[in-house]
Amino acid sequence: MGKEAISVAAPAEDQILDTPALRHGFRLFGRLPPFTRRQWRVFGIVATAGFFDAYDRALLSLALKQIQAGLHIAEKNLGALLSTIRLGYILSLLVTPYADVFGRRRMLLHTIVGYTLFTGLIAIAPGQTSFVGLEILARAFAGAEATIALVILCEEVDAGVRGWAVGYLSAQSLVGYGLAAGVFGFVNVIPYGWRGLYALALVPLVLIIPLRRMLPESHRFEREREAGTRPANILEPLLALLRSHPGRLLMLVSVAFLASMGGNAAGIFLPKYLQEAHGWLPGQVSVLYLTGGALGILGSIVAGRLSDRFGRRLTGGLFTLLAPLAALWMFTTRSNSVIPAWILELFFDTASTTIFAAYGAELFPTSYRSTAGSTLAVASTTGGAIGLLLEGLLYRLTGSHWTAIRCLTVFWVISPIIIFAFFPETAGLELEAISPELKTGPGPVAC
Repeated sequence: MGKEAISVAAPAEDQILDTPALRHGFRLFGRLPPFTRRQWRVFGIVATAGFFDAYDRALLSLALKQIQAGLHIAEKNLGALLSTIRLGYILSLLVTPYADVFGRRRMLLHTIVGYTLFTGLIAIAPGQTSFVGLEILARAFAGAEATIALVILCEEVDAGVRGWAVGYLSAQSLVGYGLAAGVFGFVNVIPYGWRGLYALALVPLVLIIPLRRMLPESHRFEREREAGTRPANILEPLLALLRSHPGRLLMLVSVAFLASMGGNAAGIFLPKYLQEAHGWLPGQVSVLYLTGGALGILGSIVAGRLSDRFGRRLTGGLFTLLAPLAALWMFTTRSNSVIPAWILELFFDTASTTIFAAYGAELFPTSYRSTAGSTLAVASTTGGAIGLLLEGLLYRLTGSHWTAIRCLTVFWVISPIIIFAFFPETAGLELEAISPELKTGPGPVAC
């Protein structure tokens, strides 16, 4: 039976949606994948949630200099404070497993409300302690939201375009950085300065009602529920994750930990670096993020397409190798070559992050896929937090944040070695073929 016959017989939401508006809007990035109406709806909703999450996270980096001054944070304590905030993502492990128990849809909506409220409350934080506490809570919900959104998308799209979908999800989310960069240019004139920028995070709350009505539950989770195989409590997916695929878990956790340990400080300190080492004004930083950042985030789309065509391992390993090399260039130069260096670093970093995110969703079964994604977020968070602590120690030894950041990239460079040596190929395979449900009783474990 041909595709046309299948399309005519299928329900409306399962028919392929291909309109001139869609083709025009996405033609810059090549041929559209054959998404159905349902898939486009899911894609649009999860991408919107990620957009505002990225806005919230970008503020801490962009306005770091202004926050430091407003809260009277000592230079020597900056690394430890940032490290403590990043540890908030570890708390997402207490939230995300509920998506494997109660459903992706319900938990995505709850997490959007949670991180938006706590990010908005940061605007009225009276001091360092309350600021850090609210940031930690915001990160807990943000980490859970990002993981669940990715899982929903990977469970809904077809195998041959899964990389494209993940890449576009990353790109749409990173547009939030563009919005943050745009408003950051007015940080010295907007009412209440950096606090006013955090108050804008309350805007996503108006999206909750339509999201609740429009977002469907994942097909794969529905099948698990109907079959009676979904976890009964949050301990089941956690135990299954450790029992069923320890080899996969170890290699993914190692890459997440090392890459974040080596690269997290570079991303957070860049606006401060541009303003202090290069003498840039906040408006100039905004222009760079809006223009150069628009080019850099294309890395996620390019990586998604290339990984579907040439494989996740090759493209992921290559981009993960190039990102720290560009970061070294960026924090070494004192000339305007910092501009192409940052664009390339952002391109390679978003590309490698996109492919790694796809791996995280592909290598584990439906019954604990969300939990696995949260575990990787915890590994990345822990690595980033330790990296920031090391940055603070290295700053005390060298007297330079920029030298400290360059030293940390040695950990980042180890990540692609692990990818090339141990990662399996998943491009083009259905999730059930990559990660079938396994029994986790006594007996040999799977790798």
